[in-house]
This record gives sequence, C-alpha cells and structure tokens, in this order.
Amino acid sequence: MSQLTIFQERITAVRQKLAEWEVDGLLISSPTNRRWLSGFTGSNGQLLVTADKALIATDFRYFTQAIREAPDFGLFKHQRTLADTRNFLAEAGVNRVGVEAKHTTLEQMDELIQVEDVTWVGLAKTVEPMRMVKTAVEIERIQKACDIVDGVMAQVPQIAKIGMTEYAVAWELEKALREAGAEALAFDIIVSGGSNSPLPHHHPGSRRLEAGDALIVDMGAQVDGYKSDLTRSFYLGEKASVRYFELYQLVLGAQTAVFDQAKPGMTLKAVDALAREVFANAGHAEHFGHGLGHGIGLDIHEDPFFSPRASEEDTVAVGMVVTIEPGCYLPEGIGIRLEETAVMTENGLVPLTHCPKEPNIP
Repeated sequence: MSQLTIFQERITAVRQKLAEWEVDGLLISSPTNRRWLSGFTGSNGQLLVTADKALIATDFRYFTQAIREAPDFGLFKHQRTLADTRNFLAEAGVNRVGVEAKHTTLEQMDELIQVEDVTWVGLAKTVEPMRMVKTAVEIERIQKACDIVDGVMAQVPQIAKIGMTEYAVAWELEKALREAGAEALAFDIIVSGGSNSPLPHHHPGSRRLEAGDALIVDMGAQVDGYKSDLTRSFYLGEKASVRYFELYQLVLGAQTAVFDQAKPGMTLKAVDALAREVFANAGHAEHFGHGLGHGIGLDIHEDPFFSPRASEEDTVAVGMVVTIEPGCYLPEGIGIRLEETAVMTENGLVPLTHCPKEPNIP
C-alpha cells in the first residue's frame, strides 16, 4: 500500500467519525496528529478535515514543503492572522468544528472564538485511538529505531566507567545514537547512578559514577519520525551485591511474566497487574509506582497506557506497539528498570528490542 493510499484511508476514518463527534469538520493542531494524517512534517500548520475536503494551512516557510509532503491535500497560505483564519474556515464551509482539547492552547482558542458563525466543540481524543494499531510500514520504522538503540545500549559497558559523570555518559551515548543512524533522540537520555537511580526520570548531572553504584540507562532513537525506547540496568563493580542481584531478578521476573502471559484482548489494567502481582508477592508493591508501559510511535508516550488506573473497557490489540518497563526503586539508593519495545501479535507480545541483559560492568 502506498503512503498516499494510507493517508487517504486515514482521512476517510476521520470523516466516518464526524457524525459521532457531532461536528461537520475537525481542526487538527497537534503536529503529530497532523503528520500522521497527511505526511506534512512542518512545525507550523493546521489541518482541517470535512466531509468532502482536506486542507492544510501553513505559512510561507513551509508552503512548498507541504506541497511536496502532502500532495493530495488542498493548501492554504496562512500568515497567522485572524483574517487568514476566517478565510481558511470560510473556504472549508464549516459551521461546527471539533478542536483537539489536549492540543489547543487558550491563546489559540481566544482567536478561534472570534470567527463569526462557527461553533467550536472540544474533543478529548480525535485520531489518537486510530494511531494505536500500527501498519506494517510503521512497525518497520520502529524496528529500525529499535535496532539502532540495541546496538548503542550494548556499548554501555565499554562507555560507562567509574569516575565519569552521568552527563558525560549521556553525551557519549547521544553521539553513538547519531552515528548509528538516528535522525534524532526519541527523548532526553536518562543516566542515573547510585543515589539517583531510584529517580525514574532523573536528568543526567554532575554526579560521578562510583564502584558499587546501581546504574539505569534509558534511551531511544528516532527514524523517519518513529521512536524506540529501551532501558537496561547495571551494577558498577566486580560483582553485583546479593541485594542488587535479588532485586534485578525480581524486575526481570516481572517483565518475563508479562511477556509470557499478555495476550490480545486483555484489558490494559490486567496486563499491568501481571507485573504488579510479582512485586506484591515479593513485598515490593510500593516500590513499583509507575505504569507498566505505554504505546510508542510518532510520540514517545502515546495510547495505550498500561496502568492500574486504566479503564476496564480499554484492551490491547494485535498491532499495538508498546513498552514493557517494570521497575523497582528503593530509597536506599538502588533503582532497577528493564524495558523493551514490543509489538502485540495474535500469539502475544514479541520484543522488537533485543539488547542482552547483562548487568555487571566490572
């Protein structure tokens, strides 16, 4: 299937939802949703879908780019004026328009409500549910991003040395990701050592790695807009302590339980519970305080989200690409997390990342 056909199918899917949303048009302002629907990657622009039109409005800087990337869409030159907004909506001939509640700012709404004869309807979710099941092309791009991060993560034992700062390790990894073919980082690299390892989203700093440190490295690559996400945990020193080894096996056991038991059709909450039960049985329920994982694609965090707070109605389906990342974080200075990017198949979860889990860094 050609990319053009894919975009046409996605626009058709939006049109089929207009009646349910009780609108005669949908205004997309999210750059990610705009790219998914049209292929247009410019940082400025709006996409308007009606029953019979699909229009992109962007300014002079990106107009030619939009012609190249979204040739099947009508184009409107919009220089960020209220008059242009009025003319854009008039061209579409819409009176009741849905807007992305999560992506439309108050400033943008202040302008939109000045357009006469248009009623605006805030929608909590628009195309996000449509993006959850990935196409073969999307999975292929994510797999390329996974291959890159696999190769770089395998270099951590050679890169991370006692005496280096967390920031220095992160910088070496960033360079390696770029040199391996990543067009960008999927997110800011996490390198957390010793007393910082229990902080799930620690920003690398000036702390120097020491013998006996627990070390978490969490990073991802981006290829053609699509992202990967991989975490490995390490122990700096000749041999991991008994305490560290026990906790490492606990986290690994929780992740293994998910890969062994998660099946399509299970609720997101039930999949999350597979890992949470392992921690609870070991007396560490309170040390696993975040969700089990999340969807991944054009965004690093996107639907679905595995969590105890997930709706009982939300299930995991074949073709969803997700992360599975249980972790155990002790205030005494030991943090351990293991994460894979994986795809749900008819037979269960299949990892797309494959870097060995070898925790010791002598």
